[in-house]
Amino acid sequence: MKKLVLGALLVALPLGALQAMNVATFMQKADALEKKGMTALFSSDYRLLKSEVVNASKLLRAERLAAERAGRRGFYCPPAKSGIKSNEILAHFRAIPAAQRQRIEVKDGLRGLLARKLPCR
Repeated sequence: MKKLVLGALLVALPLGALQAMNVATFMQKADALEKKGMTALFSSDYRLLKSEVVNASKLLRAERLAAERAGRRGFYCPPAKSGIKSNEILAHFRAIPAAQRQRIEVKDGLRGLLARKLPCR
């Protein structure tokens, strides 16, 4: 019975939920949202992009903590209170050459920003 329910869930999931978003797709959606102005806050794409960044951040944090538990230094070292603003993320993603954006996932693009902004010393 569990296999049947699991199979039904997998079939019901949209294909996009199984794949990470690349930077090119993220930027296309972000650029479209910027054109909408304040009404973008009510868009499903806004929630999608926000959740993509939140999920990528959680994965990157888990990777960093796992590295620290294993006695290695993480690729970034955040201070006690830190934050990255959305305009910083967009500026970093825009700095990635357009030809490479298709091959880079949001998580990896965010990793580059964190390593640059919050390096371990």
